[in-house]
Parts: sequence; structure tokens; C-alpha cells
Amino acid sequence: MSKRKASPESAPKLASIFTKKVKKLAPTDDGSQKSWKFVCWNVAGLRACVKKSDFSEILKEQPDIVFLGETKCKEWPNEIEEKFKDYSKTLVISTEKNGGYAGVGMLSKVAPLKIHKGIGDPEFDTAGRLIIAEFVEFFFVGSYVPNSGAKLVNLEKRGRWEALLTGKLKSMTATKPVIYGGDLNVAHEEIDLKNPESNRNKTAGFTDQERGWFGEMLEMGFTDTFRKMHPEEKKYTFWSYLANAREKDVGWRLDYYVVSDRIMEKVKKSEIMSEVKGSDHAPIVLHIEF
Repeated sequence: MSKRKASPESAPKLASIFTKKVKKLAPTDDGSQKSWKFVCWNVAGLRACVKKSDFSEILKEQPDIVFLGETKCKEWPNEIEEKFKDYSKTLVISTEKNGGYAGVGMLSKVAPLKIHKGIGDPEFDTAGRLIIAEFVEFFFVGSYVPNSGAKLVNLEKRGRWEALLTGKLKSMTATKPVIYGGDLNVAHEEIDLKNPESNRNKTAGFTDQERGWFGEMLEMGFTDTFRKMHPEEKKYTFWSYLANAREKDVGWRLDYYVVSDRIMEKVKKSEIMSEVKGSDHAPIVLHIEF
């Protein structure tokens, strides 16, 4: 990965990690809760997803935190408001395509101490791709990482995102452990996609650069929880809608939980909910006990 330096005039001024206080719609974390369950799901348009899924499988997990990626909406659908009525809600709305692009949201049974929307750079924050929430024991970072695009036209832009995010992760993990989850838009190893040879350096998500950036993040002191717990398992989180890819299980593992190394031993479960339909992605679940 080559290092690019921006001129002082062109370099954007990054916001501090936390700039806003969260609206308290649920009890604020006081440190007493030690067992936490997370569900992350790229819903590929939340309004469409709630028409295909009643979220019963998600609710059955009794998650403490639900992070939704690619929400593509300007407000929470009524179905989500009703089913998650006891959760604190944070929605990051894209300013592109009248809110119908990208976007992320977080639902939490326990309100975080602080919350920040965005990575701190207008090049990315108009799309609404990141939520950082601070709890007593940890930071939760929920992300919908930019895709490098057809013919890799956005690969350089993706590199700028990774540099910004890595800086934030490094700063946060020095303070308290980090749980980073969502659609990270990379298949790190060959085991993480059905057809590595035909996609290598041709398809977004399986370039040497993207895989390298992910590896560099892990080397900073982070662990891919699913791969750590299931070192040989071939299981995917994304399938194209084309050519019956899901039925044939021709997929990619693009969705992850990555945690600070020092809390990996506290992770009790890291699974893919392959049976859950409603999107071209499957939800992923993490259970950790502090």
C-alpha cells in the first residue's frame, strides 16, 4: 500500500471522535451489564427489508445492540419503531439521493455514553456510513464500508477511507477495547469467497490492496472473531441476486466483527445467520462477556 500525503491546504480537518451527546431513549450504560449480544445486518434498503422480514429471527437473539447498514431511508419505518420500541435509536441519513443511498442505523437497549456520526471527512460523511458509540467497557464502531466499485474505479477513495478509519481505531483501542462490526466490503482470505481465482484483483472486495488494508488493521492489535473461532469454516454473508447465487451458496464473507485482541478471549459466540432472508446479506451475531 503506497502512502499518499495530502497538502495542508487540501487535507480535511477531522472532527473529534465524539461531538454529540446521545438522546436518552433508554437507560444509559452504567457499567453493570457484562454480557452483550450484537447483531449487524446490511439490510440493502430498510423499507424494502421490513416487507420481506418480520425481524423475528433478530429479536429471538435478544440483542443488546443492532447495527443496520445500507438503510437507505430518512426515518425509521413504523415496523422498526414498533418492534424495537424499547431501544435507543440512532439513524445516520445520507444527504445523497434524497436519503435513498447508503445510511446506517443503531438500536440499543442501553443508551451509549456518547455517540458520533461519521468518520469526520465530508468526502464520506455525506453518505452516512459510520456510527461510533462509547459504552463503559468498550467502543462499538458500526460501519458500512465504501465499495471499490465496478472496474475498481473507487479503489483509491476506499484507501482514503481505510486510512481514516485505521487512525480512529488505533486511537480508540488505546483507551478502551473496540468492537468493530458491519459490512466491511472485503473478503480477507481465499476461504472467504467461493471463487477466489476468478475475482482476484478484478472484483471489488478481493483486491490485494483491500485485503492488505484489512490485514494491516488486524496487525495493529485486532482479531477477526469469526475466523478465529471457525478457522476452517467456509461460510458466507453475501450472495448476488443473480444466477441463484444464494441457493448455490456462491457467496462472499463481507460482514465481520473485529475486536481488540485483548478481549478476544471474552467472545463467546461469533456466527453468521445464513437462514435469515430479507436482504442479499445475512445478519451476523456476536456474544461477548466482560
